[in-house]
Amino acid sequence: MGEAVEMNKELDMALKAKMANAIRALSMDAVQKAKSGHPGAPMGLADVATVLFADHMKFDAANPDWHDRDRFIMSAGHGSMLVYSLLYLAGYPGIDIETIKNFRQIGSPAAGHPEYGHLPGIETTTGPLGQGITTAVGMALAERLQNEKYGDYIIDHYTYVIAGDGCLMEGISQEAISMAGHLGLSKLIVLWDDNNISIDGTLDMACSDDQRKRFEASGWNSIAVDGHDMAAVSAAITEAKTSDKPTLIACKTIIGFGSPNKQGTSATHGAPLGDDEIAETRKKLGWDHPPFEVPQDVLDAWRGVGRKGADKRNAWLSAYTGLTPAGQAELVTPMSDAVKKSLSHAVVTAKKKFVEGGAALATRVSSKQVLDDILPVIPGMIGGSADLTGSNGTKTDQYKPVNRGQFDGNYIHYGVREHGMGAVMNGLSLHGGFLPYSGTFLVFSDYARGAIRLSALMEQPVGYVMTHDSIGLGEDGPTHQPVEHLASLRAMPNINVFRPADSVECAECWEAFVLQDKTPAIMSLTRQNLPLLRDDATDENKSAKGGYVLKEASGERDVTLIGTGSEVSIAMDAAKILEADGLKVAVVSLPCWELFEAQSSDYQWKVLGDAPRVGVEAAVEQGWSKWLGSNGQFIGMNGFGASGPWNELYEHFGITAEKVADAARRVTGNA
Repeated sequence: MGEAVEMNKELDMALKAKMANAIRALSMDAVQKAKSGHPGAPMGLADVATVLFADHMKFDAANPDWHDRDRFIMSAGHGSMLVYSLLYLAGYPGIDIETIKNFRQIGSPAAGHPEYGHLPGIETTTGPLGQGITTAVGMALAERLQNEKYGDYIIDHYTYVIAGDGCLMEGISQEAISMAGHLGLSKLIVLWDDNNISIDGTLDMACSDDQRKRFEASGWNSIAVDGHDMAAVSAAITEAKTSDKPTLIACKTIIGFGSPNKQGTSATHGAPLGDDEIAETRKKLGWDHPPFEVPQDVLDAWRGVGRKGADKRNAWLSAYTGLTPAGQAELVTPMSDAVKKSLSHAVVTAKKKFVEGGAALATRVSSKQVLDDILPVIPGMIGGSADLTGSNGTKTDQYKPVNRGQFDGNYIHYGVREHGMGAVMNGLSLHGGFLPYSGTFLVFSDYARGAIRLSALMEQPVGYVMTHDSIGLGEDGPTHQPVEHLASLRAMPNINVFRPADSVECAECWEAFVLQDKTPAIMSLTRQNLPLLRDDATDENKSAKGGYVLKEASGERDVTLIGTGSEVSIAMDAAKILEADGLKVAVVSLPCWELFEAQSSDYQWKVLGDAPRVGVEAAVEQGWSKWLGSNGQFIGMNGFGASGPWNELYEHFGITAEKVADAARRVTGNA
């Protein structure tokens, strides 16, 4: 099923030229109607895209979720009208000519940049340059991993990327290129829109890289073609499929091709051509049809392209039906009902081990032990680290590394590529069949933030294990001590930031993450040991509600102490001090603000109560007012950290049980 698709003899070059011009016309008309957009890239790439879809792409437009389809990623997401034109012309469901006319309008699935989930055929959200090509590395890696497991009859497809100069200038692209070359992902083919134009003007204003040599130095094959010579483009793709390396095809194109006065200039990049120029372009292209009208012979040819993969899909279905029910489920989703049931049992087992052992553990160590128990019951779970495997605790007892020619593993060594790691995990998740997690230090979430944001935007359940989560990491000092990162990540929509207080909570947080199928997670974990605060190991997951009463007051509350992670034990010690003074104290653990905020107001009130509140967290105060109210007090950080032993740093910055107790006395009028 993986053999190269031969040139479609039924479509002669004259007809293909018209098919490409249909893309150009729809693109310039939609941008003009929206009074906003980027016509240049779709017009310049129309020939490349026509050849790719008509002659090489394995897909069935009527069944866009066919698991063994080729993937197409428009990394240069500003050229989104190329994608929408292709989807409409090929007959994908959910997109008609009215969708094209409503490009970039509120409520239209044809958004300014391609957004995953809005339309079938959009494999990933792109727009932030470099994300698409790197996400594609994850998809190509997923294909190899599943091919190793299921064989060629079930999994054997290509991942195609169109990338622009901007994608290749972004730093994340080097992480992608290096990783793909290192792993030998030969079924990844990148078509570079080599048009020598950026927004500011010609590319030589900012960049003089030899991109082909750059790719070759990272272990890629490279080919150069005239991007407007369809036969040459098709031959290059066929050649790329014979390589044992990933391939870059440098397609020399003219941005805004067909525009008599603007083609080849930055004027076509990010603005409508204008009515007069569009009229002139129609004349030059020989396209004498009104806006948004595609002649029937051209539309019929495109619809035939959309149907050409149906036979291959039917053949694939015969092989697919031979899989066991479990095999069919695991192919697409790592979290079947059977897996969820096994997960619950594994989490309870982990909790029992912690309670029976009673040891004080760093939550990064607790996390590793939880993973030891849950990874065997989730076949699609795949781990990794950005060169911090030992520090992050992401390597389990079932460790088997992924490497070139060794795609039966369950652990990816990402190297020092935090940003690339996040985007590759997005690709693994989007491909289907995988639940990826990987680690670095919390402070380096800044390096991965672009990918984390897309995980959230695309609703992908990607796990970011972020250890060394406070000044508690100690001597490495303020360059490595995160203080603002929790607040920053909590500000991002659709992401759950977990900060467990002990080993039992750690197990519960992992379960809560794995069962959230549309929400990525940050696992904020400690370097320093924390005492075991919970002695219950039932199937109830208290952390799944985001917050709960860890210790209730012995009577009507005088004060409520609220903490997260490593500071919950400080709150517990402060409660003992205050109770010795005769105060009635409750302690609340808030391991996940986002899940707690999703609970009913009644539940939140039962947990927080109406007594004065004190919050404690070894981070900045931002965001805490929602839990502390107008009269609450916060104990935490108000600047960067320092280098020194972790326990001395807590004393130095005043994050201690005594300071929490003092704050409680103030809010209760007992100071």
